[in-house]
Amino acid sequence: MAKVLYIISNPKPIDKSVSLKIGRDFIEGYKKENPNDEVVEIDLFKTEIPELDSEVLGIHSGIPVLNPKALDKISRINHFTDQFIQADKYIFVTPLWNLGLPAKTKTYIDTICIAGKTFRYTSAGVQGLLENKKCLHIHSSGGFHSKDPQSHADGYLKDIMSFLGVRDYKSIIVEGHQAIPDKALEIISSAKAKFPEIIQWLS
Repeated sequence: MAKVLYIISNPKPIDKSVSLKIGRDFIEGYKKENPNDEVVEIDLFKTEIPELDSEVLGIHSGIPVLNPKALDKISRINHFTDQFIQADKYIFVTPLWNLGLPAKTKTYIDTICIAGKTFRYTSAGVQGLLENKKCLHIHSSGGFHSKDPQSHADGYLKDIMSFLGVRDYKSIIVEGHQAIPDKALEIISSAKAKFPEIIQWLS
């Protein structure tokens, strides 16, 4: 039995979001093929994700902090870090916002990139500590940006996962459904056609 983190980052209702609809269809298909896996859903817009602010960084730098709010923040960060470490597979579902990922996604990533836990510094450089894990990114954009050098979305997440040692990475990119709305259904169907192959890889 494997543990899967299904991480969604979109405040829209599912019927108004291409990424969420495709993500939901994918995870339901995955569950049918892997009924014994544990799937934990994290909705980043419905979950309190602590920011790495001065209080949190004060704790990490060894400065005594007795503020209960600060201690609660560091406890929650530890929860997300440990949860990520304990998982075997990750599925991120995101839209493209302003050539990048939603800020909530970046805030979450900051809670899982912790030196000494998910990566470490060595004389040979940074070493990711999360090995033998897989990551899938389901990502949508209304225009065509996947090959745009100005876009910092899928490439950023891939780099972060590699930084942490997760190099077994794939993407399902859904793009152009707003740029050419008359082909939106065709674009979405093309993305869904990849499900069987991706599910087999992720299983």
